[in-house]
This record gives sequence, structure tokens and C-alpha cells, in this order.
Amino acid sequence: MTAEVAMKVGMAAGLSFQRGHHRHRVVLGKDTRLSGYMIENALVAGFCAAGMDVFLLGPIPTPAVAMLARSLRADIGVMISASHNPYYDNGIKLFGPDGYKLSDEIEMRIEAQLDQDVDISLADADGLGRAKRVDGVHDRYIEFAKRTLPRSMSLAGLRIVVDCANGAAYKVAPAALWELGAEVITINNEPNGFNINEECGSTHPVGLSKKVHEVRADIGIALDGDADRMVIVDENGAVVDGDQIMALIAESWHQSGRLAGGGVVATVMSNLGLERFLGEAGLQLHRTQVGDRYVVEHMRAHGLNVGGEQSGHIVLSDFSTTGDGLVSALQVLACVKRQNKPVSEICKKFEPVPQLMKNVRFSGGEPLETAPVKAAIEDARNRLGKSGRLVIRPSGTEPLIRVMAEGNDQKLVETVVNDIVGVMAEIKTAA
Repeated sequence: MTAEVAMKVGMAAGLSFQRGHHRHRVVLGKDTRLSGYMIENALVAGFCAAGMDVFLLGPIPTPAVAMLARSLRADIGVMISASHNPYYDNGIKLFGPDGYKLSDEIEMRIEAQLDQDVDISLADADGLGRAKRVDGVHDRYIEFAKRTLPRSMSLAGLRIVVDCANGAAYKVAPAALWELGAEVITINNEPNGFNINEECGSTHPVGLSKKVHEVRADIGIALDGDADRMVIVDENGAVVDGDQIMALIAESWHQSGRLAGGGVVATVMSNLGLERFLGEAGLQLHRTQVGDRYVVEHMRAHGLNVGGEQSGHIVLSDFSTTGDGLVSALQVLACVKRQNKPVSEICKKFEPVPQLMKNVRFSGGEPLETAPVKAAIEDARNRLGKSGRLVIRPSGTEPLIRVMAEGNDQKLVETVVNDIVGVMAEIKTAA
């Protein structure tokens, strides 16, 4: 992701989303990576060249950008972030005027314009866009998040540790929880451009577990770098993943008559235990390919209002158009307050089926297309049979292949994953 690429994205996206004859506007947020400054300025140049006014939001969660795109009647929303990745990665997330992520088709159309000469379509000298910082966006998002709870609900009496991952929610998450009445202990809320997601946040909750023990908190909340995902830590320091959180919210909403569509949307990575738990409650688990965008698309197409990923992306379409770590955490806290029981009891909804995932890093080539790897995968599927699942997929954000298996027999699960990873390692060494 270079400044040149970012500027071209701004020009291409700006030209693609101009509708009508009003002054076109884009809302632009970012997380706390050092490269965000460079990419932000390059995008501003591209959008202004396309004739769009740019509203600069500064560091703010991804779901806030989606919300503000609708609230400010923007033509497009942009978030500069690489989510849970290290600081040296970065990317650009695009939202339409409805606050939803763009479809693959629209993104491919924008990408196709990056290599084209678009100068002839850019704005004239008197039609260039303007850029300005927007004040009060944090307050807007905090109020939005608070309104997702009943007006009478208070979090008074709860001691909460929140891990901000040195990322985009380092200001808004602690403020929202405190304003709702909780006692808040905040960690990893001092971003310096380099420490986003560094041994902290939803992908590294060990520090949060220790802090929860240290201060005897009722619950810990770990966000990721752009705060569109989260995991929970109970009072004993045990991590509660997205599958358990979806089960908790789905059960609560089902009991109150709020759950739409008779089920939950998750990805192929979600545990079989979630599927069995929902089935026992008369609910269905709909599976999609990995990516919260595909979860949201399925939810919209089939009228469901709870979905997400095991990693902690939780989408509650009654409130948001994308994953929202803070809003999801508030729904968990609402269950805690209503039931007045320990988090360890409330959030353990099912016993997970043994599951193991390992990552294989690769550089070039198509290892999944080689004969030895294909044979190893076929053998693994046969050994797991109908009582287990095998999912092999390339990562969408890193040069990794993820190998995941699950089944009732933990030793068998470990064996088939290790066998596949071993074959891939041999091919990589030989290459």
C-alpha cells in the first residue's frame, strides 16, 4: 500500500460514487498506524481531484465510519486500517452510502480503474473538492453505542477491564463504558504508531486475562486495532470467543422474541458446538465463506439479525451494518446485568468440539494445487468422516494458508492437521 496506490483509489472510488448534482462528500477515518498519515493525505488528494469533499474523522473505529457515512449523508465511507494485523500492514476499507461494505463486484470495478488513465474524468479547477476535520465524531459514536442499550440500563456495579489494542477505539470505548456507569480499567490505550495489536487486543488476550485477575474485575473486553471485533475474558481469565458470544446473544434475543430469521449466520470456521447448541434450541446455523462481508450479505438476503465470526466479528443488524466490537460487548454486558450471574456461567453456552487451526506461510505459487497436498487433504477428509470437518483456505489479509479441522476425537484432529501442514512444509522446503 503506497501513497500512489492510495491516491489512485481515492480518484477511482470518488469517480465511482458521484450521484446527482449535490456537492459529493466522503467520510474518512483511520486507526493508529504510522502509515495512516501518509495514506490519509494521499486519499484526500485523490478524492479532492475527483471533486469530492472529504470529512476527516481521525482515529475512530471502523463501525463508526460506517455509521457516520449514513449519518452525514456521505456518498462513500473510507476506513484506513489493516484490522488485527501488525502496524507495518495497512489497507483501505470502503463503505457505500448505506453504510455497508462494497460488494466484490463494485470493488473489482474500482480496482480495474487503478491502471486506467482517469485524468480526463477528474474535476476542473473550479470543481475540486475540499477537506476539513470534523469535530464531535467521537461523541456521536459514543451516543450511538449507548443507545443500543435500553435507556434504563446502567452498568453500575461492574468492574470492567478494556483492552483497546492501542488502536482506533482507545478513546471511545473506555468513555462509553464509563458513561454507562461501569468502573473502567483501561489497558493498551497509548498508541504510538507502532504498537497497534502488538501483544495485545483480541488476538493476544493474555495481558487482559492477567489484568482481570490482578484487579479482580467482573469481565474483560479485548478489541482489535480498528474495533470491529472483540473477545471477552471472564472473571477467571478464561477467553470467550465469538462463537460463544453469538450463542449468548442469539439465545437472549430468541427468548425475548427479538431474534429474526430463526437462526444465526456464521462462517465455515465456527465450531460444530455452536451449530449443535442452536439446533437444540430449534435454531439454524447458516454458514458462509470467511469474511464479515459475506456474513452481512447472507443476513440481509435471508432476514437474520445476528451473525459473526469465531474471531470476534459480531454483526447485529438491528444496530450496525458491519461488525462492531463495542456494541457487541454492550449486548454481553446487558445479559450479565439482567441475569446477575458470573460471566463464566453466562458466557459458557456450549462445550466446543475439539478444533485445531494452524497457519502455513508461503511466498508465491499455489501449494493447494499440488498433488501431494491434494492427496493429504483427501486422506484427512476420509479419516474425519461425517463426525468432523476440514477447512483449508488462504488468508484474506496475509500470505498464509489456514488449515483447520474439528471433530469428536481430539487426537485425530491434531493428526490430520499436522499431516497436511507437514506436507506443505516439505513442498515449501523443496521449492
